[in-house]
Amino acid sequence: MSCPFCCKVRAFLDYHGISYDIVEVNPVLKQQMSWTKHYKKVPILLVKVPEGYIQMNDSSTIISTMASYLRDRANSISLVEVANFYPSIDFKDEEGNLKREVLNRYFLMYQNGTTIDDTTKETIVEERKWRKWVDNVFVHTLSPNVYRTREEALEAFNWFSQVGEWEKHFTPLERKFVTYVGATAMWMIGKQIKKKYQLKDDVRESLYDGVNTWLKEVRSKKNLGDFHGGKDPDLADLAVYGVLNSIEGCQAFSDLNRVTRLAVWYEKVKQRLATPLRDNDDTSPVISITP
Repeated sequence: MSCPFCCKVRAFLDYHGISYDIVEVNPVLKQQMSWTKHYKKVPILLVKVPEGYIQMNDSSTIISTMASYLRDRANSISLVEVANFYPSIDFKDEEGNLKREVLNRYFLMYQNGTTIDDTTKETIVEERKWRKWVDNVFVHTLSPNVYRTREEALEAFNWFSQVGEWEKHFTPLERKFVTYVGATAMWMIGKQIKKKYQLKDDVRESLYDGVNTWLKEVRSKKNLGDFHGGKDPDLADLAVYGVLNSIEGCQAFSDLNRVTRLAVWYEKVKQRLATPLRDNDDTSPVISITP
């Protein structure tokens, strides 16, 4: 429930009215991930299809795959066919480490013969740019702020326990272990992330800067509507909302609302998620999300 990348996927699914089941993962022991041998990150989406189940990994890949599928659903293209357009590629990074990545994970797929005018092309490129910004820049300001001090880290984990209903999934001993060990570990990791991404000494300033950068971008589209996507949220809106939703009960989020003008845009997106684009029907995929 507290993973920003998982919350991105949930925001997308909620917006499109797609039902799903959540499997809460112990953030320290991760024993719920034992079934997947080669991929140990969250989120993972298991989708029921006529052939059985398909596993989709990586939040941005999941969103691009599902968005492409929903767009071309009337053309009878299957989700399996769409998923095949997002292959994992093995490569070596600048340090010579072997990595596996879906290189086209921010791209949406269109049927052959689809006509896209220049205005639409520009919109697609802008949406893709800001989705990348969320993953590569903005999300890295969250952990150093949520876990800025030991006290804030512990408060955050207590909130995660409450919103994630850990009492239903973990034993009292597991909850206590995860809360105290997890909070301490994330406080230390937050310091490392601050250094790695060269955040400001007062990490709150980096968080405020990120939100203000996004709000400035949204304001530049004001003549089109309340969202980056105009009258309706686009994938960039849902990505920013999703990662911020993961910290909604934390002190950092309260400070954001006090210092910036985030609340106006944020609440409008939340209202849209409460009234999905379409009702579920019998042909909607059944999804299990591992957050």
